[in-house]
Amino acid sequence: MVSKEDVVNTLKTCNDPELGLDVWTLGLIYEVSIKNKEVFIKMTFTTPYCPYGPAIVVEIKTKLRENYGDNASVEVVFEPPWKASEELRELLGV
Repeated sequence: MVSKEDVVNTLKTCNDPELGLDVWTLGLIYEVSIKNKEVFIKMTFTTPYCPYGPAIVVEIKTKLRENYGDNASVEVVFEPPWKASEELRELLGV
């Protein structure tokens, strides 16, 4: 049985190559749901024009499918726009 914790741990292995942090820590993941053995991720990018966005989605889909089968999907949304948390801003030194 797939748990949300398992999926989150997988997401923590997917990095934004520009910032060098994983998508979970960056707060790019808005939703993780598991229904009938199907894993669904709703996420965003740091900017709609993120040059690494498509590559990040491919990495996430690949890792999800490797770990949880073909019943994994990713939806990219831009509402609400991503905003770095205060904690993340401190971590990044901005």
